Amino acid sequence: MQVADVMTRQVITATQSMSLAEAVELMLERRISGLPVMDADGHVCGMISEGDLLRRAETGTAAEPGRWRALLAGPERLARWYVQTHGRRVGEIMTRGVIWVPPSAPLIEAVGLMQQHEIKRLPVLGADGRLVGIISRADVLRALEQLLREQVDERSDDAIRRRIQVELAGQSWLPPTDVSVTVQDGIVELRGMVFGNLGREALHVLVENVPGVRKVVDQLIWLEPYSGTVVALKPDEQPSG
Repeated sequence: MQVADVMTRQVITATQSMSLAEAVELMLERRISGLPVMDADGHVCGMISEGDLLRRAETGTAAEPGRWRALLAGPERLARWYVQTHGRRVGEIMTRGVIWVPPSAPLIEAVGLMQQHEIKRLPVLGADGRLVGIISRADVLRALEQLLREQVDERSDDAIRRRIQVELAGQSWLPPTDVSVTVQDGIVELRGMVFGNLGREALHVLVENVPGVRKVVDQLIWLEPYSGTVVALKPDEQPSG
């Protein structure tokens, strides 16, 4: 599975000049926890996320570094901290040095980057460097949920019956007359006519190879090709070789 199979294609973005209030309102309104930030040329230049807004002067969470930490940090890092906690524009607060993936990247690569850098989303950039999507932890979870649902659906009675019918339609050894298939709780009941005991055995093999089939109940009759005799067995009888 590739990033392109999972990513969100309609991406909500911010600009560097957007106010912090607008960005926060947008995230809350759209129920997303982060936004790619676009420059004037339409390229991704940063990301703004909930993590960038945890320490803010307005909420009283922008604890100033202690005296010794301030001395070790130096004036540039302290100035950056001040901008981060007091800035009012997205461009002042955003995280720069964006980590991104191409749409052709394996999904495992994107997941590895999110874990390694402890981030929740990655911009997806095309060959020209333009934003073509975004992949988040939520996107990965949605893909997992879909796959799990499909696995369950593949073993439902309706899905088993459809799969058997598809397989039957492609077999030249079956007579033109219909074989009736019913499925309940994974137990398949077969009715109809086939040519010879080998045709009956082949039908058993076909059905038993379908995922989710628990048992085959045989109500078939078959026509012996040489004698023309019509044969039927009780459901609990097994075909002979």
